[in-house]
Amino acid sequence: MTDIRTMAKAIRTYPGVTRKNDIHRVVDMFPTQGFSQVFAAEGEDAAAIHCGDRYVLFATDGIMESLLRADPFLAGYYAVLVNVNDIAAMGGRPLAMVDVMSMNNGQLGEELIKGLQEGVRKFNVPLVGGHTHPDCHYSAIDISIIGCVAKGDVLLSSSAQEGDDIVFVIDLDGRFPESVPYTYDSTSMKSDELVQAQMDAVCTVAKKHLAHACKDMSNPGHVGTLGMMLESSAKGGIVDVTKIPIPEGVDDVHWAKTYYGCAFVFSCDPKHSQEIIDIFSQVGCTGSVVGKVDGTRQLKITDGQDTEVLFDFSKDIITGVKVR
Repeated sequence: MTDIRTMAKAIRTYPGVTRKNDIHRVVDMFPTQGFSQVFAAEGEDAAAIHCGDRYVLFATDGIMESLLRADPFLAGYYAVLVNVNDIAAMGGRPLAMVDVMSMNNGQLGEELIKGLQEGVRKFNVPLVGGHTHPDCHYSAIDISIIGCVAKGDVLLSSSAQEGDDIVFVIDLDGRFPESVPYTYDSTSMKSDELVQAQMDAVCTVAKKHLAHACKDMSNPGHVGTLGMMLESSAKGGIVDVTKIPIPEGVDDVHWAKTYYGCAFVFSCDPKHSQEIIDIFSQVGCTGSVVGKVDGTRQLKITDGQDTEVLFDFSKDIITGVKVR
């Protein structure tokens, strides 16, 4: 087990965390509070827009250039996966996607398209349009997605409550592709039915109102993603890193800096923690209560002996985004 100070420094300085520090500078230029149709936007995995008795969920993600260069097929596949995860994290179901694809290399473009096709098939979400730049000086893939959720069931990432359990659920059955060693692929080798059921498990949690907040674990890793939730919720918390689900033989610091194929963090009343874990165990994910939410606005990690403040949100930021 890595000592707690080394782990804290590794997470704090990880580019998956630090590259989010400037998000607030852009978000602050486009405030949404003057638009009555917007229920939630800043600090969330997807915007929630009023539409009758439901919210339309609207999100977008772009794939990092380094992944596109290293493995264009996986870049196309993950362009779908990351967007589907954002809708799932809100308790919603995805409806459709559009893309913007830019290419300067024919073979790379072919592999990228094959990856997109596999993502569309795997997650059963259609790509219904978009825009293609066939003669760029660069290659890029960006996708926007819409989904929907009943108004009473939406899950936000900004609504963690003091006293909540922190629950991590992660599919540990996967592999690290050689081309992208900080990506843990747990979906491409699974059946379509199982992968879609994993996304639906979040909908089950949402429909049963078992969680106060949810976020899909993304580039900042498991604790880094929790940090984003606590930052937007104006809360703090403590995580026992020895309780975090991890595959056998994987280095704990490497795991803390990994992007997972299927992984979510929940903040919930302690009486619901086991039910959330059980729901995900039925679709091949391992869950654990790893800590508690508190009112300190400090995220601390501990190994049961030593404790380190990872982020003090009275002075530190991850995204710096203020929920309105």
